[in-house]
Amino acid sequence: MPTDNAIRLHGFPLSGHSHRVSLFLSLLGLPHQTIHVDLAAGAHKKPDFLAMNPFGLVPVLQDGEITLAESNAILVYLAMRYGDASWLPRDPVGAARVERWLSIAAGPLASGPALARIRVVFGKTEPEAELIARSHALLTVMDAELAGTLFLVGATPTIADIACYSYVAHAPEGKVSLDAYANVRAWLARIEALPNFVGMPAAPQA
Repeated sequence: MPTDNAIRLHGFPLSGHSHRVSLFLSLLGLPHQTIHVDLAAGAHKKPDFLAMNPFGLVPVLQDGEITLAESNAILVYLAMRYGDASWLPRDPVGAARVERWLSIAAGPLASGPALARIRVVFGKTEPEAELIARSHALLTVMDAELAGTLFLVGATPTIADIACYSYVAHAPEGKVSLDAYANVRAWLARIEALPNFVGMPAAPQA
């Protein structure tokens, strides 16, 4: 455990990438300081932030002398340093199954429901029909896989669930309905029932 509240999370409240790290810190019971990065004011493009992440993206985690960017990489770090093996299995098959969903979170999820939400919440535009269709294609696969398991890779939550939760839960903000996906909705409810769960604020609607 950190000894002096040394963990600092630089993020933005409406960023699902920031939220997945904030959520995991809370689930692990890790005390931390949250530092708001004012994206509208361009704070993520200022030299002090770029020194932490040259790509100019939130979140960034500082843990003592360690600085890490990219939310999925941060989840791996936290799971390995502070979590038990249930969050990130140490066996090759279990680890690969988690990595599969981390890749999905960085790929189809980011280019589907997350991007549709960006269009609506930040771009104030309607998401393209192809983008909506791509989002539903992902949710259809997720719903089918969740028909036979409580969480994405088994009976207990892993960082795969944390990586995918935020943008799936807030998909309706991007005009992507979850009504047809009962298994996905039940999975979201199971995550929300975990001790120390914290949600991401609802985005203001246009």
